Amino acid sequence: MSNQKLRKLFWKTWNFIVHEDSIASFVVDAILIVVLGKFVLFPLIGMLMGSAFPVVAVVSGSMDHNDMGFESWWLANQEAYESYGMGGADFEQFPQNNGFEKGDVLVIKGISVNELKVGDVIVYSVVNRRDPIIHRIVSLDPIATKGDANLGQLSFESNITPQQIHGKAVVLVPYIGWVKVGAMELFGLL
Repeated sequence: MSNQKLRKLFWKTWNFIVHEDSIASFVVDAILIVVLGKFVLFPLIGMLMGSAFPVVAVVSGSMDHNDMGFESWWLANQEAYESYGMGGADFEQFPQNNGFEKGDVLVIKGISVNELKVGDVIVYSVVNRRDPIIHRIVSLDPIATKGDANLGQLSFESNITPQQIHGKAVVLVPYIGWVKVGAMELFGLL
């Protein structure tokens, strides 16, 4: 194929994708967005952030403080956290100290286990669970977590190994994860 024919094909394709307002063009646009996001953008962000899970959508309410405000939330949860040696003043200094909600998105940075601190929110994998867990560290020796909204610790939250940990939450973006949550609920994956 000659350069002129290739150039003409390129511009015809470009106009179809970018400028045409048809159902076929919309479908191609959607496919391109998903493919480029999954195979280009997501891996690139992962390389930059040093994590296999650089962006995670929150799919449960285990870290939700239910808009209670810190004082009310702390009164309801004080006993659980004091059993780990944490006071309210400590908790107020933690990142994401007001929790986060289902549908929020967290940006995750890969981090050495030696850099983790009590109160950090980490993302880690658990055997036989499809989605990674996003919970707060309550102990470093051994590494253990707890969901802020959970009454107690779940069985998989104690003795977390460094190999399970994908990174630490560094940025919270509210609501934009609802696209993923909605799709997962639609297809029965939640």
